[in-house]
Amino acid sequence: MAKPFASSADTAPTTEKLEILADGVYALTAEGDPNVGAIEGEDFLVCFEARATPAAARDWLAKLREHSDKPVKYLVLTHYHAVRVLGASAFDAEHILASEATRGLIEERGQEDWDSEFGRMPRLFKQPEEIPGLTWPTETFDTDYRIELGGDRGAIDLKYCGRGHTAGDIVAWHDKSKTLFAGDLVESEAALYTGDAFHFDWSTRTLDAVKSFRAENLVGGRGTIARSAEASDAAIEQTREFLSVMIQHVGHAHKTGGDLKSAFEATHAALAPKFGHWPIFEHCLPFDVQRLWDEFDGIDWPRIWTMERDRDVWAKLQG
Repeated sequence: MAKPFASSADTAPTTEKLEILADGVYALTAEGDPNVGAIEGEDFLVCFEARATPAAARDWLAKLREHSDKPVKYLVLTHYHAVRVLGASAFDAEHILASEATRGLIEERGQEDWDSEFGRMPRLFKQPEEIPGLTWPTETFDTDYRIELGGDRGAIDLKYCGRGHTAGDIVAWHDKSKTLFAGDLVESEAALYTGDAFHFDWSTRTLDAVKSFRAENLVGGRGTIARSAEASDAAIEQTREFLSVMIQHVGHAHKTGGDLKSAFEATHAALAPKFGHWPIFEHCLPFDVQRLWDEFDGIDWPRIWTMERDRDVWAKLQG
């Protein structure tokens, strides 16, 4: 029997949990849905990720307002995926920050990604009619950007660590609390989506750069929050393991004359015992394997996902 497409049958609400990681440092998790967060400056807030719609963003902001009534001055987007960015208008932020590479990806494929993700994950798009259009950063940077928080609150350093989950991912580091918002470069007890990824860079030097922060609080893109240096290392190495197992099995099929379906089946069999019960594993894996197969074919720049291509790959691998 064919599996329901992507997360289209995932309609059950999730339980959201706001965690205070340090004084003025917040993160919200939702049982494998995309994580968001915020850090207080002296008289403003810096928020991380915007959720899929303004309505979904307002739900998060309502919880944040139980702890701080400061205005949102900065909204940081770790990458361009629709479920992370299309709720930006709800924040009324003075500055929307992303890497220059992310701006280029929005220009190249932002609309297609919006259409694709809405089809894959409809539950996340609460009141989609309120989305005013693509989210554009007001400021971009190539490798580094610092936000001074004022008073004794330290600073937030935004850093491009290399190609990974996308070509433009950034992380946000708050040295005072040793907190790292890693976006989808790291997942903790949640499956990886790698359909727009650079698996070989990500699994090596990019994760090495992320690990070098020695975070004591690590907020990944989905899943639980790592609350010690040891837990942060474990989350990073779990992410690396997922990527490495994919590279091993897709690579073997590719090099020994297999096809995409055999690569998917071998990779699924290898990953499922440890990762298969985690959120969006079945959803992600067909798109992950297709992208990695493309890399083995020598296609460095990820092909654009459209609704039609989504359905075609799903039918071939999960049909």
